Amino acid sequence: MINKQSAARRSAFLLVAGATAIAVAASLAGCGRKADKDIAKITIVGSSTIAPLMSEIAKAFEKKNPGVRIDVQSGGTSRGVLDVRQGTAQIGMVSRALKADEQSELRRVLLALDGLSLIVHKSNPVKSLSKDQVVGIYSGKITNWRDVGGPDLPINVVSKAEGRSTLEIFSHYFGLPYKDIKAHVVIGDNQQGIQTVSGVPAGIGYVSIGTAEYEAGHGAAIRLVPLDGHVPSTAAVAQGGYPLSRELNLVFKADNEAQLDGLLKFAKTPEAAQLATKQFFVPAAR
Repeated sequence: MINKQSAARRSAFLLVAGATAIAVAASLAGCGRKADKDIAKITIVGSSTIAPLMSEIAKAFEKKNPGVRIDVQSGGTSRGVLDVRQGTAQIGMVSRALKADEQSELRRVLLALDGLSLIVHKSNPVKSLSKDQVVGIYSGKITNWRDVGGPDLPINVVSKAEGRSTLEIFSHYFGLPYKDIKAHVVIGDNQQGIQTVSGVPAGIGYVSIGTAEYEAGHGAAIRLVPLDGHVPSTAAVAQGGYPLSRELNLVFKADNEAQLDGLLKFAKTPEAAQLATKQFFVPAAR
């Protein structure tokens, strides 16, 4: 009898405990759902040049605004514009000036200034390249480094994929349509370009000056090459004399401006400017 009573008590206890656990779990799940509803989510998509900087700005903004979660994704300038237009992202990262049709539909905040730099392996002794030489290399007319004062090595040409603003600016400046570029390697973001050239002594590529300066300063085996005597550097971009300079913009639709107001204002603060400087960009807010 005593054993039966003890067993009954244990069964009752287990039933109560189980019910309590289920209730607690349900309550916690409910709290989680409520918390999720209370969080404002912002999706930012686009230029791989801007993405690392925007990620740091997002982290700093989230610390000051615990009710906001920001998702930063790269994918290229074209994707940034397209996703904002289609409403799948609130902000697009665009590493060039806006085109006429984009200006009529999108608003922008100038985040920083950057430039494009040619890069070679740090062991390559070539001191400078002219515009004509770069055209010759990328059109396949110059195929050996010895023809431009370098070592006797076949040139390994690295170029950007379609949809990247870096390619658009490069093509426009050098008058080389995408179809005329003879590339051995086609890459997406700046990091891929830097990794490729740093691993190929005969390589040449073109990437963001800010990213290249940062990576070269942190051990990447690359060197930034002057173009027609213009030394590629953040300082040259800041002074306004570097020919391959560009805007780094955040774009959005007017309908979303009120929702994004806090973040857009923060992106123009001295704190955000310091983050841009740390990544070797020229901040718009100085």
